[in-house]
Amino acid sequence: MTIRSILVANRGEIAVRIIRAAKALGIRTVQVHSAADADMLAVRLADAAVDIGSPAPRKSYLNIEAVVNAAKAAGVDAVHPGYGFLSENADFADAIEAAGMVFIGPKGEAIRLLGDKVAARAVAEKAGVPTVPGSDGRLATIEEARAVAERTGFPIMIKAAAGGGGRGIRVAADLADLERHFPQASAEALAAFGDGGLYLEKVITRARHVEVQILGDGENVVHCFERECSLQRRRQKVWEEAPSFLLPAEVRARLCESAVALARAVGYRGAGTVEYLYDETTREFYFIEVNTRIQVEHPVTEMVTGIDLVAEMIRIAGGAPLSVRQEDIRLDGHAIECRINAEDPERGFMPAPGTVSGLTVPEGEGIRFDTMLYEGYTIPPFYDSLIGKLIVHGETRATCLERLKEALQGLAIEGVATTVPLHLALAGDGNVARGAFDTRFLEQWLETEFAGKAGPTAEVA
Repeated sequence: MTIRSILVANRGEIAVRIIRAAKALGIRTVQVHSAADADMLAVRLADAAVDIGSPAPRKSYLNIEAVVNAAKAAGVDAVHPGYGFLSENADFADAIEAAGMVFIGPKGEAIRLLGDKVAARAVAEKAGVPTVPGSDGRLATIEEARAVAERTGFPIMIKAAAGGGGRGIRVAADLADLERHFPQASAEALAAFGDGGLYLEKVITRARHVEVQILGDGENVVHCFERECSLQRRRQKVWEEAPSFLLPAEVRARLCESAVALARAVGYRGAGTVEYLYDETTREFYFIEVNTRIQVEHPVTEMVTGIDLVAEMIRIAGGAPLSVRQEDIRLDGHAIECRINAEDPERGFMPAPGTVSGLTVPEGEGIRFDTMLYEGYTIPPFYDSLIGKLIVHGETRATCLERLKEALQGLAIEGVATTVPLHLALAGDGNVARGAFDTRFLEQWLETEFAGKAGPTAEVA
């Protein structure tokens, strides 16, 4: 079908991103919003807006009935879920389709299958994709968990089967840790995801987090190469790059081919990301999960491939085949994305909602700023603190880092504390410049390096 109108079932910078992509395709947009978001930029940019409830996410952005009713009342052809909120909710995807509209993403059955980390692991193994040593399925008892740990050894990771975004994870260093954390993790998973199921995975020491961007139209699947996402705080990504600069060509080929094989095995439709841990010492990679949605870090892939991933999602949802062939997708240079959060890195990353009294955005070749901000906008305290993403592109990684420093120095967000000083310090760090980091690097660096640099860096910013 031809999609002529879209309801955006999200908020913040991703809502702005979707609206702009839709407008470029000549598609009418309708933006949902909570009472706290009536004046957000996405509402101003959309052709129409619908209030779906109070600020609490469960009464607005996570309320399936409210969003579906808003879409039906607006008479839209399709719904784009963005990332977070209901984007990986299979029941929501089913409800949109049952109401006669198109869900811009995979079918509910694919979300349900790949959203369950244990089921996704089984799909990966069947497709020949290497997986982290661990349990073969969900674990019902501590006795079962103990048997797995004895087989794989410690340290071991306890993970929520229905988790995501780094949540629902605990690490056990020994048997006592396992027996203490296992029931706690199950209770937390039940509270957070409505599913207390757990599984275990061996901890890969000195691992890098590498992920592959895929696109599928239900029949064909292509990859758009990989991203390096190892700079993380509390398992939340902070800084992402494309491509993964230390990945050997032979490993890159195997990694990307494995992601395509997995997606092809489920007849994947839309944009998705297959995530891996990469052991730089052994040059082996291990599947960890599939995200059945657009990722926060998708712009770095767009910068190095020239593919508009959001527009491609919309075209695929409308029934069009993939507009690109694998042989046509090439890497061009290097890109880095810094997540800019309304948080104070000098005060333990305390959230810093407030009014933006001034905004200066850097411009120039290879610079992009995806944001929800405008001067006078008041950042509400009810949601994720991400307020923008600064993305730079260069011919080489070294060029990219220099351009990033200049862009960060030119980015001024007045009235609220942000993580710009953190990124300035990272951009000037020697280990980051050499690529000498893994998934544990940032938290250690924050304790030893940034603690002494925060003051002077903040003054520069």
